[in-house]
Amino acid sequence: MIILTGCALLTAAVLAWKLYTLKRDIYQFADQMEKSLDGILSGKEPEKGWEDEDTLWGKICEKLRRVNHIWQRKEEESLSEKNKMKELISDISHQTKTPVANLKLCIEILQDESMSERAEEFLSSMGEQIEKLDFLMQGMVKISRLETGVITIRDQESDLRATIGRAVAAIVPKAEEKQIRLYVECDREVRIRHDGKWTEEAIFNLLDNAVKYTDAGGTIRIGVKVQEIFTQISVRDTGKGIAPERQAEIFTRFYREPEVHEQEGIGIGLYLARKIIELQKGYIEVKSEAGEGSEFRIYLLNTQEYKKSGC
Repeated sequence: MIILTGCALLTAAVLAWKLYTLKRDIYQFADQMEKSLDGILSGKEPEKGWEDEDTLWGKICEKLRRVNHIWQRKEEESLSEKNKMKELISDISHQTKTPVANLKLCIEILQDESMSERAEEFLSSMGEQIEKLDFLMQGMVKISRLETGVITIRDQESDLRATIGRAVAAIVPKAEEKQIRLYVECDREVRIRHDGKWTEEAIFNLLDNAVKYTDAGGTIRIGVKVQEIFTQISVRDTGKGIAPERQAEIFTRFYREPEVHEQEGIGIGLYLARKIIELQKGYIEVKSEAGEGSEFRIYLLNTQEYKKSGC
């Protein structure tokens, strides 16, 4: 009996020791794996550490090194492609500016000449098409720069009210042409981290869209509401509204609703606005019913939340 008890205790001790060493090895392996993955994420080579290449860790470490090399090569290729795209975009932008400017100048000169009424109509039509072409090229350049990372968001804490003010000032002439009333509801300074230039572009695009699809004599209201996590910027109009089944499509490139093709535009304003806001860790939503106007809401992270997100 004593011998059996001794054997049982010895077996238990051996099992306990094996369990201890197994748990130690597992924790050590997990710790080494975590350190290696952290190193890879920070751009460092994974270290072999405490084992040689014939062990499980050695084999995994070698695979991690291969994966890291593949990622580095892909990153270098991606950077090279971005640089090529940057050069191409710059070339396109530069090469199109001169001919468009020359065409505009020629049209201005011809407009001072005496010509038939039909010729004047054609000349006016040419001017409109050149303006549309210029706007399209500028829009395409902006989209390409944003999508390829050529343009980056440069955020700083500043007054959102000033950003909105610049966007509103830019849309005033178009609104006045249609006798559309603009109201801004932002009584106090609202300081959040954002890129003033690109956020202004996004807000202007929403305002431009509202002016286009709001009848003469209508109303557009711009409001700001500070919430717990986000600051909301709303653009509400009394326009034609958007059917619910189409609201998912309006933010895609070149989308235009079938019944508004007579309106100016090429369908990239809302796409650009969403892209700009998403790059700032925000989002846009739309609330609308056909015939009852539309409300677009931009949500930008408040300063403390923006810092938490690691931006």
